Amino acid sequence: MKQFVITILLVVLALPVLAGDNPFIGRANQAYKQELYNEALKLYLQEAERTGVSSDLYCNIGDTYYRLKDNVHAVLYYERALLLDPSNSDARFNLDFVRGKMQLPDDAGDSWFSNWVDQTVSRLSSNTWAIIAIVTFLLFLAGLAAYLFLDNVLMRKIGFFGGALMIVATILANLAAFHVYHKATSGNGAIIMPETVTLSTAPREPRDKQEEAFQLQQGTRVEIVDSISDKANGKWLQVSTAGGHKAWLNAKDVEVI
Repeated sequence: MKQFVITILLVVLALPVLAGDNPFIGRANQAYKQELYNEALKLYLQEAERTGVSSDLYCNIGDTYYRLKDNVHAVLYYERALLLDPSNSDARFNLDFVRGKMQLPDDAGDSWFSNWVDQTVSRLSSNTWAIIAIVTFLLFLAGLAAYLFLDNVLMRKIGFFGGALMIVATILANLAAFHVYHKATSGNGAIIMPETVTLSTAPREPRDKQEEAFQLQQGTRVEIVDSISDKANGKWLQVSTAGGHKAWLNAKDVEVI
């Protein structure tokens, strides 16, 4: 059974997302299917420069990097795909698969509950959550009207309790929309690129063991909190991990999502 599941996952990763009638993407997809992954990657990246980025295009690039055994760039581009479209199920599925292969810890938050909330909320775009908020608010108004103006006791009870449920759903949908929008527009997410990085307690290379904060492995997602640049040390970023730990690293050690 385990081998069967792995086979299915690899089949999913083997199928690039189609891009309509775009002949340029068609050439890239064809190269991918023929296992000419370097050629496919070159074409996908050229298309990104030529016409701009899209979630599906980033997902294709991530698939190609995975086939080239460059897992960290695959993670980076799946994250970029989800940043543009959190509802991109292919990118999310493939990201989880590659992260599992890299044995990366869950980075959505510092508890299983916050992880679950973040992953659930992020499956829909902020626009979708906003539409849900509008619909539930209209249902709240309908329930309120039923409670105020109908004579039937059962319908008034349904209107009261249904309206109460809908106003809670409206609040939660608005909070979800704000969370996803902030996550997509903050531009603070980044991926560790080297195999391992030793972070520092100060914005410079650690001078001794006391200045070594902790290590992060390749592919780990961090959030950029602050930055500082000077001629002596270059550009350094203060980052926060999923567990809330903060430290400094050299800007060249990460790629911004």
